[in-house]
Amino acid sequence: MLRKLQSLVSDYFRVSYHEGRGILVLIAFVVIALLTGVLYKRFVPVRPVDTSVTDQKKLDSLLRLMQDEEANKPQYGKNDTRDRTDAERFNEPKRRTGERFAFNPNTVSVADWQRLGLPQWLAERIDKYRSKGGQFRQKADLLKIYNFPPALYSELEPYITLPASAPENGRRPFADRPAAYSYTSGNRYPERPHVERPVLQPFDINTADSSQLVALNGIGPTSAGRILKFRNALGGFVSTNQFADIYGLDSVGRVELMRLGQIRSAPRRIPINTASAADLDRHPFLSRRQAEVIVRYREQHGAFTSAESLKPIRILDAQTIEKIAPYLEF
Repeated sequence: MLRKLQSLVSDYFRVSYHEGRGILVLIAFVVIALLTGVLYKRFVPVRPVDTSVTDQKKLDSLLRLMQDEEANKPQYGKNDTRDRTDAERFNEPKRRTGERFAFNPNTVSVADWQRLGLPQWLAERIDKYRSKGGQFRQKADLLKIYNFPPALYSELEPYITLPASAPENGRRPFADRPAAYSYTSGNRYPERPHVERPVLQPFDINTADSSQLVALNGIGPTSAGRILKFRNALGGFVSTNQFADIYGLDSVGRVELMRLGQIRSAPRRIPINTASAADLDRHPFLSRRQAEVIVRYREQHGAFTSAESLKPIRILDAQTIEKIAPYLEF
């Protein structure tokens, strides 16, 4: 029987007798392998393995590893955009430390600028501006230097030995000047009526529009746009101290904003127990990675009940929790 089968294989494939034997052996192995798989599935029951506890431990371990990695990461040179919040981007460029002493920006040297915390390239830019006839007449003129950090200006302002506003160059106001005479008749020109400037009233910063903002001293259309952009990204201001985080707002505008801008309405809140990572990432006080970890932690440990329940998340320090808490709905 076997010889007859071997002869059939040799004739069919037109190979020698020995080659036919090899093909027959190969076919036998294939048939055995197929039958083994079928019989194993049929007669050996597959027991389901409960991996819920194992998977939970792995997820907890992975989360702790991510939080440890974030906590141990150096705080300088944060180049990864996932690690930078929008508040940091709004408040750029970063403040520089340095000595503090009284100085006149019209006479201070490049070396002294560097002692005050300015980089060398910016100190040389100011020196070049003065060498071409540029002059600082009031404190805020320092912000006319391209790329001068507003945050650093706020620190240096008390030490600048210049007036807060430009002098009148010895001129008296128009109302105090003697009336002029006509060359032809000798009659006095009629005096112009004195127009009182409208007195600005306090307003709700969380509902104000650009027209209310540009009416303030030190705030132009560009600054007003930045204020509204930052306010809308936050969902509303909860403290006047947040005005310091508005990029490009000089001290004059900030003082005016703190004097007249009041917080009368509540901010927009994020439902933290239903929000996605993308929803949380839109807030300036949270980075993308922080948002992702918050959602993972919620999925593993359940809903958050208060700001206190955020503290076990190592990637969130106490300052971040304090800043973001007024914007969360539990």
